[in-house]
Amino acid sequence: MGAVIVEAVRTPVGKRGGGLSGIHPVDLSALVLQELVARAGIAPELIEDVIWGCVGQVGEQTHDIARNAVLAAGWPESVPGVTVDRQCGSSQQSLNFAVASVLAGHYEAVVAGGVESMSRVPMTASVAAGGSPISPKFTERYNAAPNQGVGAEIMAEKWALTRAEVDAFSARSHERAAAAQDAGLFDAQIVPITLPDGTVISKDEGIRRGTTVEKLAGLKTVFKEDGVIHAGNASQISDGAAALLIVSDEFAQKHGLTPIARVHTAVVAGADPVMMLGAPIPATEKALERSGLSVDDIGVFEVNEAFAPVPMAWQKEIGAPEDKLNPNGGAIALGHPLGGSGARILTDMIFHMRRNDIRYGLQTMCEGGGQANATILELVRS
Repeated sequence: MGAVIVEAVRTPVGKRGGGLSGIHPVDLSALVLQELVARAGIAPELIEDVIWGCVGQVGEQTHDIARNAVLAAGWPESVPGVTVDRQCGSSQQSLNFAVASVLAGHYEAVVAGGVESMSRVPMTASVAAGGSPISPKFTERYNAAPNQGVGAEIMAEKWALTRAEVDAFSARSHERAAAAQDAGLFDAQIVPITLPDGTVISKDEGIRRGTTVEKLAGLKTVFKEDGVIHAGNASQISDGAAALLIVSDEFAQKHGLTPIARVHTAVVAGADPVMMLGAPIPATEKALERSGLSVDDIGVFEVNEAFAPVPMAWQKEIGAPEDKLNPNGGAIALGHPLGGSGARILTDMIFHMRRNDIRYGLQTMCEGGGQANATILELVRS
């Protein structure tokens, strides 16, 4: 039994306090679930599970947001849901779990995706709820409390990345995202959202047109006085959701669904949890080795722009061509709704591969705890 992706859809990515901030994250999830089955043209009762990524599982995003989203979408009560947390890679991991379950014969049709409403559930919410995930035994082992921003500074120093270089990368992210938006490249993958007052949100809100190295040079660094990391070369705090429909080959044939892509290879890797952000490098190396593919075989690479040094250090080590790396911009420009980002990036990569007839695409992203997923998609050509 094979497993294929037959549909993918996402919301626009809203900026903090922006157009999506008034929508409960359960309802934001429900919107993409409804759109996904509508586009596929299948009844929701055929879905056997919803595997949903979410990082801030506190407040509005707790009590298994996957199941709550299913019910908010109006789907039958027979459809279950489960919520996954592999930090920023949660919804990328959701896809990998979904595909593995179909290949194992556990499901014929399953939804993978995720959500984060960072406007409504701030990153600090879990700590504010009491306690810390950093235990005395962890501190005893590493003698440090992990901090992503500090990790980005460590990466920049280790790979000799200058302030001008990381700012140039960030300006390019905005430039590419603006060009893609202007060309309408995101339109087909986005479900427009109508707010109660009639306002329609149909575009990613984080793109800052006209961003230049000179403008970014005026921003103050945050984590190290003589460092390189500031708000302009880090991913944005965002709201958004995305979903993909994964089915067996037999299910697709039976219900007249057209396969778009299949997961060729999926791996996960762990590395230094204090620097935290470097695991996409060994994850990519592992994926390429396991797949039997080379860097030259891959037509597009998506490396999440948690901070500019992450894809920059990755590129130095992997050697991927600059024009194939995040061709439509990344999280610095488009935003990073944590638990929804993996599915958001996967959706954009699938549409990019289909539009440009690219056979293989590789996606990887750094994750809390010094982890990374790497997934290679293969386009299903008709």
